[in-house]
Amino acid sequence: MAIEKVGVVGAGQMGNGIAHVCAQAGFEVMLTDISAEALDKAVALIGRNLDRQVSKGAISEADKSAALGRITTTQTLTDLGPCDLIVEAATEREAIKTKIFEELVPHLAEHTILTSNTSSISITRLASRTDRPGKFMGFHFMNPVPVMSLVELIRGIATDDETFEACLEVVERLGKTAATSEDFPAFIVNRILMPMINEAVYALFEGVGSVSSIDTSLKLGANHPMGPLELADFIGLDTCLAIMNVLHDGLADTKYRPCPLLTKYVEAGWLGRKTGRGFYDYRGETPVPTR
Repeated sequence: MAIEKVGVVGAGQMGNGIAHVCAQAGFEVMLTDISAEALDKAVALIGRNLDRQVSKGAISEADKSAALGRITTTQTLTDLGPCDLIVEAATEREAIKTKIFEELVPHLAEHTILTSNTSSISITRLASRTDRPGKFMGFHFMNPVPVMSLVELIRGIATDDETFEACLEVVERLGKTAATSEDFPAFIVNRILMPMINEAVYALFEGVGSVSSIDTSLKLGANHPMGPLELADFIGLDTCLAIMNVLHDGLADTKYRPCPLLTKYVEAGWLGRKTGRGFYDYRGETPVPTR
């Protein structure tokens, strides 16, 4: 099946990145969000990121204009009905994702493939709330989408071969690399990454080291480009907590118990970069550790 028109649900950090790379690869993109302000910010950010690519010589000014010309926005979710492929990139809450799919289903073309950018939630369970579990997949991009080359493809129990092959072709057209994961909690990347971040929060919670010493140790001792606490702030502490809860609930193993300090930061609204405070305070010129 030829995919030419892609719908993206959610204009946040992941959604605008997905819209960016799809438009740049030549797909017609329809980006939707409940907030007009979020849509305006997303298109402006895509423009700035394309400008950065132009300044580096990665693309031409004409390429940038063409990519932006392929993006349309709407606050009406059901406008995505005629799309060939829809990527849901809403908040990492199952109830929200399920509501989106249930609202979309009556308006979809028969051939439309539904996918979720979820980083942890069961694809089989999400697919079961639609009329097309065979045409449903996990399509997990990494953050930031324009920079990161990996896409996790996750088949639900009912996903058919045609759907998988169509999504694999999209990944290849985007110039990215696919890794296939079974439908287990948090898939591959976050099954490994999030427990490491959670353990770093435990090390902070237990006084093993400060924010700076923990991040410096992993950057210099393990050659990580970002420390685990800095990375958690970049991802969003609410997202980290949601994934740890999925792992803990889905695998019933105490080793996945979220650190109480992570829960406390989320309850305080200190979610990382997007709120200005997390394990670092970003409100000044230079990030300052909060512990």
